[in-house]
Amino acid sequence: MKLLRRSLFLLLVSFFAFSCSKNSNEGRIVVRLTDSPGDYDAVNIDLVGVQIHRFGGNQESGWIDLDVNAGVYNLLDLTGGVETVIADSKIPAGDITQMRLVLGENNSVEIDGQEIELKTPSAMQSGLKLLIDETLLEGITYSVLLDFDAAKSIVKAGASGIHNLKPVIRTVTEARDGAIEGTVLPAEENVAVYAIIGEDTLGTSYATENSSAFFIGGLEEGTYILAFDPGDLSTYDKKSITDVQVTLGVINNVGETTLDLK
Repeated sequence: MKLLRRSLFLLLVSFFAFSCSKNSNEGRIVVRLTDSPGDYDAVNIDLVGVQIHRFGGNQESGWIDLDVNAGVYNLLDLTGGVETVIADSKIPAGDITQMRLVLGENNSVEIDGQEIELKTPSAMQSGLKLLIDETLLEGITYSVLLDFDAAKSIVKAGASGIHNLKPVIRTVTEARDGAIEGTVLPAEENVAVYAIIGEDTLGTSYATENSSAFFIGGLEEGTYILAFDPGDLSTYDKKSITDVQVTLGVINNVGETTLDLK
């Protein structure tokens, strides 16, 4: 029975380790959209795609498509601090330089109950480019907030009644979490590592016989206890480290921890 419980414990820990560990040198980027108020009944933007440009790639090959929540968004639903996630993807870690929004043809503005088509410049067919200068670290989540200024983004062309969409967008990029990494010995003990803050266990990793390294990402800022558990059947004792600091956008390497024999 103890062996069965141990096997189930290892299976659960392995699952959590997969969800919290580094993945092929990747960081995560979440793109959120919000809006400053404008004097309209509605401003509808047809979002088709979101792309990120990596440093070192040329003007065309350096673009990466993000997993996008495509659709028509009424920007006036996103005022007063309201935000919505329009893209969320893991991408290779490293420097990113630009973001590109690709819009469709169903853009419109509603004025006094009348819906008017928004014309978009021909350059928008390849996407609106926004400058972003950020370095994505492995295992860290970054948020890019796109603050769309509807009032400044709609331009009426004289007395013709034509309204052009010329997006004015402010970008804010920030890290949303931090991480802890290190090694634990002996590696062959298959040690479970927990990140605990207050009454909550917010992260789990797993050091296996193939690697003594552990990594716990997606942690909120604060002071943690790292708990090392080799399991009830191990000849080694449990161990913990207190006062482990987590800072947004930083990977705290706590170095090597060696378990003691019971």
